[in-house]
Amino acid sequence: MTRPGIGPREVMQAWGRILAGDRPNLSIEITKECPLRCPGCYAYGDEHLGGDVTLRGLSDYKGDELVSRFMALIDRHRPLHVSIVGGEPLVRYRELGQILPQLADRGIHTQLVTSAVRPIPQEWTGIPRLQVVVSIDGLPPEHDERRRPATYDRILKHIAGHQITVHCTVTRQQARREGYLEEFLRLWQDNPHTRLIWLSLYTPQKGEISAERLVSADRTRVIAEIRRLTPTFSKLQMPDPVLGALARPPQTPEECVFAQTTECFSSDLERRITPCQFGGNPDCSNCGCLASAGLEAVGRHKLKGTIELGQIFQASLRVGRAVKRLRAS
Repeated sequence: MTRPGIGPREVMQAWGRILAGDRPNLSIEITKECPLRCPGCYAYGDEHLGGDVTLRGLSDYKGDELVSRFMALIDRHRPLHVSIVGGEPLVRYRELGQILPQLADRGIHTQLVTSAVRPIPQEWTGIPRLQVVVSIDGLPPEHDERRRPATYDRILKHIAGHQITVHCTVTRQQARREGYLEEFLRLWQDNPHTRLIWLSLYTPQKGEISAERLVSADRTRVIAEIRRLTPTFSKLQMPDPVLGALARPPQTPEECVFAQTTECFSSDLERRITPCQFGGNPDCSNCGCLASAGLEAVGRHKLKGTIELGQIFQASLRVGRAVKRLRAS
């Protein structure tokens, strides 16, 4: 998965931060509040925060206190990239109106993930390095059933004037309807407010049995279908190396570049979500996270056909951890 404005200079900055023992990415659940009750939502799962508390049981903040605590977290970690998730971030749109310009002023690339259940402020269109990602759960009948009150009618009204990234997590229900993905892609390809389209696969917890979980044959079929459709839809950003990483994901969080480079915080802005943004005990062998696949694709790139970048990354990570231990001693 690419990120807005990330180029060679930012990659070198990230590598320097890794060598210093830091994680260059942050993912922050800015609020525990959400008016939706989506089936399969990992953020509200019983095990997301380790089992002793759920997201709805945590504290969160509003107003100036949220802004000051959020920016203090940013300044403490000095990330190159921040993903703002929830809950539903637009519940805190007033506070975000103060936070987003400050992130831009610090040169931080920001990804805001929302259901678009309420209007996206028009003034956000002028904020540099901001990417608004709208989660869409398939075609209108299925999406509206799963994501009410963030229905298609609301989304289409609330994204007007913006250039959004559409993100759909493919579930078993979608995977088993022939032509479903192509119809979905055509709908959003034709929307003038769509800049990019991303597809993830549903990532289960270990031992999970649910209607959303794809079996092995589903994953194989969906990846083949995305590979077939990618040349047809110019807004669909799913290059072949990323699809290869989805077909063969990292088997553990320790092998996952995304998990190793991203620090995740929940709504109290103190509790860490581990081992990655999914929390709990994710089934890495069936991971469908596009962020993980994107960074894994980079890691599998071979320099001059011999050494994988991932090998250099793992060596850098070991050096960085050693440096951090020395600083702490």
